[in-house]
Amino acid sequence: MEQHMIKRIYHGSSKIIERPIFGYGKRYNDYGQGFYCTESIEMAKEWGADKYSDGYANCYEIECDGLTILNLTSSDYCILHWLTVLLQNREFDVPSALALEAKEYLLANFNIDYESFDIITGYRADDSYFSFAQDFINGAISYRQLRNAMYLGKLGMQFVLKSETAFENIKFIGSEPAESSEWYARKMIRDKNARRDYFDIERNRRQKGDIYITQIIDEEMRYDDPRLR
Repeated sequence: MEQHMIKRIYHGSSKIIERPIFGYGKRYNDYGQGFYCTESIEMAKEWGADKYSDGYANCYEIECDGLTILNLTSSDYCILHWLTVLLQNREFDVPSALALEAKEYLLANFNIDYESFDIITGYRADDSYFSFAQDFINGAISYRQLRNAMYLGKLGMQFVLKSETAFENIKFIGSEPAESSEWYARKMIRDKNARRDYFDIERNRRQKGDIYITQIIDEEMRYDDPRLR
């Protein structure tokens, strides 16, 4: 008997969205334009609630058979591939010559044809996590510290629909309310904890052998370098 891979995913929003529409959405999100979801209903409620208004966790099922999925956290990629996708979509602060050189190097050596995939899964770069990525390209933190920082606060993963085919495979199941008083507060606590841990534990703890972006550029490191795995 044929088995189908069906995933249950959630989208946090200020409104109920029964039919996600291909071609809508902000172009400057982490992975470009798409429909951003998560496999965690709790995370969706955090994303859906605002400071002054309640929101919703919209629930969907998606048939993944036949869809191409780019998993940026798989062993086929490293954190620099994820960062390079961000560089092409988010507005990075590149105030120094080093940051500009770092951006050019990463785009030249860790670029992925991510727009050719139906779905992308990977880390979500909210404000605090995005600032960690900026610190790395500005030479303030090491590669090890960047990797460790991505696990702080347990932000979770994104499941992003990119192609028209992916949108055709999604089915609305229902929605649950996300009260601002509970879920916005949870989001703020998560962000506060991530920032606190980052500054207390990671940013001020350089270790012998740490690799910084300058060394990656100078030694022309590529993905197959064991130090980046």
